[in-house]
Amino acid sequence: MKRLMYSSALYTLLGMLSGLFYREMSKGENFNGYSQLNVTHTHFLVLGTIMFLIFMIIEHQLKLTKNMKLFNYFFYIFHLGLLVTVAMQFINGIATMKDFSVSPAIAGIAGLGHILITIAFILFFVLLNKRINANANKIR
Repeated sequence: MKRLMYSSALYTLLGMLSGLFYREMSKGENFNGYSQLNVTHTHFLVLGTIMFLIFMIIEHQLKLTKNMKLFNYFFYIFHLGLLVTVAMQFINGIATMKDFSVSPAIAGIAGLGHILITIAFILFFVLLNKRINANANKIR
């Protein structure tokens, strides 16, 4: 459960830092348009902070870590997917602010990050189903 709490705290810090980075970057560039950099802090705070707090509550209730192998797959794939996705937002956002052209590969890599998050959610729901069924069998 501590890993989930530390993950949530880490993403809170990253979210705040990315918001600060965006503010300072846009101020220095006199940039008033939209870039992917605008939403990096939101992605960190919602998909990182809030989701890991929700995962922590569910862990407390259902003991998801009793199936540690599946939990670890979910945990690390989710982190990887979120970090890849937000990293590509940073690259795309900075390039937009600096008026650089961006390779279509950036969108492809961001898509891989989204795919990893999707896989992690599938693993989470498989894990959730297993723990709910295990708890239901205890009651019978």
